[in-house]
Amino acid sequence: MVEPQEADQQLVERVQKGDKAAFDLLVIKYQHRVLGLVSSYVNDYQEVQDVAQEAFIKAYRAIDKFRGDSSFYTWLYRIAVNTAKNHLVSKGRKLPESDIDVHDAEFLDIAASLRVVDTPERNLYRDEIERVIHDAIRRLPDELRTAVMLREFDGLSYDEIAHVMDCPVGTVRSRIFRAREAIDREIEPLLKRG
Repeated sequence: MVEPQEADQQLVERVQKGDKAAFDLLVIKYQHRVLGLVSSYVNDYQEVQDVAQEAFIKAYRAIDKFRGDSSFYTWLYRIAVNTAKNHLVSKGRKLPESDIDVHDAEFLDIAASLRVVDTPERNLYRDEIERVIHDAIRRLPDELRTAVMLREFDGLSYDEIAHVMDCPVGTVRSRIFRAREAIDREIEPLLKRG
């Protein structure tokens, strides 16, 4: 069985040889992650779409420079973060103090599971949980937010996160633990009442 990282590398090699359809497969695989990542920086939905598309265009144009020293998603993550930050700067907006966390994705998955029975009450409850989670994540220090988002939303391993954040794996584990604790404290009252 081919590992996901090996499959990505095979697709990248196909793109580097001129196979545009292979890049489409990478876009399909990672578009939701990139949209989630960009939405951590940019609030307007239409702008999120535009920035994510720009990030994929930049990745496509630079794909010949990708050598596989890190996973494809780690490389794409950096492009998306830089594209989002550049977008904010170009609009004269303040940059976040830290990069985005992976933890948002896990909580969005939790919120999505709440949609099983779509009643008006359930929709309000889900919206409130999503709001509290997003607020909690935004309030986290940058290094905690980034670590937890990379893990929970992007599915990166602790080793990959350590590489992206340029710190020891033990530091990554500590940051993720602290971030999860902070977020759990925020949503616990809501979950008890739900």
